[in-house]
Amino acid sequence: MDNYLLFLTMSLLLVILPGPDTTLVIQSAVISGKKNGLLTVFGSVSGVLVHTTAAVLGLSAIIVKSALLFSILKYIGAIYLIYLGVMSFIAIKKGNNHNEAVQPKKAQKSFFLQGFTTNASNPKVAVFFLTFLPHFITSKEQALFQFLIMGLSYALITILWLILLVFLVSTISGWLKKPAVQNMIHGCTGAVLMIFGIRLALEKQP
Repeated sequence: MDNYLLFLTMSLLLVILPGPDTTLVIQSAVISGKKNGLLTVFGSVSGVLVHTTAAVLGLSAIIVKSALLFSILKYIGAIYLIYLGVMSFIAIKKGNNHNEAVQPKKAQKSFFLQGFTTNASNPKVAVFFLTFLPHFITSKEQALFQFLIMGLSYALITILWLILLVFLVSTISGWLKKPAVQNMIHGCTGAVLMIFGIRLALEKQP
């Protein structure tokens, strides 16, 4: 599988990019403690596995049957990467609205179910799988296996990052909420995502 390290880098950037799953995990840890924060993490990763299964079953068939669809998905992926980069810069100007999240109600869903619902219904993850995984396939005969490896790698990165957040949030929550820190995260992530998007669009299909 070519450019596996590039895939891991892009996955890490998307996971780190502030979103509903990240804000929910931070809130759970801050408001209800590490235990409930971890339950939220496991729920979020379960949602990622739903996207992984759907991508593996659907894309493995597409990649074997249509080189045209492969190319279309690649260019859609490039556009989406650039879009994410642009949105990161816009978030800086809007005052880091990603930090605002709805306070969870105690009588609502369990922490695990909240995490699961948030990630399973997040189109960011679905679009990422559907547009970027085909670009890294090197053998159509082993497409299913390669999709599975990339999907599980993404899930592993997600759970490691969110668990790290849970253990860090209690000691550096004030620092993480500083506008300057959020601006730095959005700025760096946005620039790198746009570079990857341009590179993806210019690369020729193997």
